[in-house]
Amino acid sequence: MNTSSATLDGRHLVVLAGGMSHEREVSVRSGRRVAEVLRACGMEVSVRDLDAALLPYLETHRPDAVWPLLHGAGGEDGSLRDVLDALGLPYVGTGPGASRVAWSKTIAKGAVAAVGISTPDFVTLPQTLFRELGARAVLDRVVARLGLPLVVKPTHGGSALGVTLVRRAEELPRAMVECFAYGSVALIERAVVGTEIAVSVIDDGAGPSDAGPRALPAVEIVTDGSYDYDARYNPGRTEYFSPARLDPAVAERAARVAVEAHRVLGLRHLSRTDMIVDDAGVPHFLEVNVAPGMTETSLLPQAVRASDRTLADVYGGLVAAALSS
Repeated sequence: MNTSSATLDGRHLVVLAGGMSHEREVSVRSGRRVAEVLRACGMEVSVRDLDAALLPYLETHRPDAVWPLLHGAGGEDGSLRDVLDALGLPYVGTGPGASRVAWSKTIAKGAVAAVGISTPDFVTLPQTLFRELGARAVLDRVVARLGLPLVVKPTHGGSALGVTLVRRAEELPRAMVECFAYGSVALIERAVVGTEIAVSVIDDGAGPSDAGPRALPAVEIVTDGSYDYDARYNPGRTEYFSPARLDPAVAERAARVAVEAHRVLGLRHLSRTDMIVDDAGVPHFLEVNVAPGMTETSLLPQAVRASDRTLADVYGGLVAAALSS
């Protein structure tokens, strides 16, 4: 079982937020919010950036635990978690190996598809191959295979940076250029028409009989256009419904998909799976996040608020799980 949340009083937690990725601002906001919640629980919380002063600080102060809230490369690709393991510091979240699997959208899609989870068909195109074979010839064949509409996104990264919904073939070249601005490999997948949802999974040992990972209520995302970076983090463009407006049987199916993805990919403590539910009620796996955003408009905190738990209860439980693992 988990360490009691009462034992968190006076414990020193370092929240890692910031970094140099395109998602730095989101990470800073996430770190600030998590720190506020855990300080209210009686913890001593230090928020630190990813810089040359970090390792000396961690070695000198030896916090009880670390919570990496860094997004993008370094924060989510497993490398920082390798360093934390080398330091012998417990931390909230998935270990390095599974983080590397989840960080690659194509590898994660392949892993969940192997156990029967539906995920849209796709191709990947490195920028070098795209140029060598000729953009037009490659894109014509992609459209012939996958059809339209399509979604173009970097194989790594989050916050919808470099993501474009392509409805017409002539829009595809520009979408590729925008994608390559954020990564050297593009994932082009068949767009599924339906309800966009996110299902967060918590595994903090607080369930009945230590039941393992549990899905929080799904959050439905409705936006006037693409659910891009601006729509995610600036209030007004997007409307959220939590619990999602799904038939109970469909909501249960989506929850099972998220929990199964969490298990199959070897994730730990928390994750968030993004899906599209089609008109037949089938959830289609898009990607999974090992360091979900924790800002005021982020999806995991919304899911917690829609559940029977509080942010303090969940965040404290995650820290306690890290301390006891």
